[in-house]
Amino acid sequence: MLAALWDSPRLRAWAGQALLLFLFVGTLVWLAANTVENLAVRSIRVGFDFLARPANFPISESVVPYSPMDSFAWAYVVGIGNTLMISAMAILSATLLGLLVGLARRARHPMLSGVAGVFVTAVRNTPLIVQLLFWYALVTTALPAPRNALHPLPYIYLSQRGLYLPGIDWSGNGWGFAAGTAGILVAAAMLARRLRRQGRTAPALPAVGAAAAVLALAWITGIGAAASLPELRGFNFSGGMRLSPEFAALMVGLVLYTSVFIGEIIRGGIDAVGRGQWEAGRALGLSERQTLMRIVMPQALRVIIPPLTTQYLSTVKNSTLALAVGFPELGLVIGTVINQTGQALESIAILLAVYLTIGAAVSLLMNWCNARTALVTR
Repeated sequence: MLAALWDSPRLRAWAGQALLLFLFVGTLVWLAANTVENLAVRSIRVGFDFLARPANFPISESVVPYSPMDSFAWAYVVGIGNTLMISAMAILSATLLGLLVGLARRARHPMLSGVAGVFVTAVRNTPLIVQLLFWYALVTTALPAPRNALHPLPYIYLSQRGLYLPGIDWSGNGWGFAAGTAGILVAAAMLARRLRRQGRTAPALPAVGAAAAVLALAWITGIGAAASLPELRGFNFSGGMRLSPEFAALMVGLVLYTSVFIGEIIRGGIDAVGRGQWEAGRALGLSERQTLMRIVMPQALRVIIPPLTTQYLSTVKNSTLALAVGFPELGLVIGTVINQTGQALESIAILLAVYLTIGAAVSLLMNWCNARTALVTR
């Protein structure tokens, strides 16, 4: 009977899988026990109770409000918010610039395609961290002091302290208004989609309803806005909106570096579509732009989206290089917390979990887009 069981391919496959799982779990248990024992010998505490203690260190820039009296947990939230902001802005900006780069590389004009080729070659073959340091040095040394700031347009000033722009000062329950507005927009989009599926052409109904709901929400939350203009006071500017040199250097370097890879992905996807599609578009009387947008690009997306997903994930992970220019994203906050508390294992575990979650979310979103554009054959 044992020989008969062993001769079963299905049983042998399950036995091999079970053995591998046992070895993997055993290795993890051994590593955990060994780590706990070594930490106990060195009298190093392990746990997440430090998250409730005051952080007692400043964060220069944050998407959400922060003060040094806030907890370490809130400092992590601030770092996550900065990371998400940088990643989203870099991905969006690099995608738009990469589309222009990819189209320029395919242009028939020799100077335009040549300049695009030189740009791609120069940026792609230079390490990202070197580019970040270059832009940071350029911003902090080549620009003038605030008293001699560049003034290209009214109420716009560029100096070593950063870029100052007109801003808006909000009053009232801003977070409640923002969350409510997001919910209203999502509900309006779902309603518009449902109406389209039912064959009802009433696009104005969800839009008017959403506008009325947003106005009502603004009145309920007491939200208000006032213009804030930058002006020179003493040795620096006050008022308005400030983009720091660290933020500017990080965005310029990350966007330029990512855009060349996205541009090559888009160029390769367009070139993968057969020339017959272009000829069919011309035969129908379509212009080159119409042929590209209506015939070629929908087919090219099937080739573009899979490698574009990898590039988006790389952009999220490349945001950790912000610590090279001093921008307080999650990695810099983690390093400061480790220096303050010595809780390295817990902090690194949080860092890994956050980036794993962000990466999984980006992958799920791009896989959904890929499924929508994939060629379905039955």
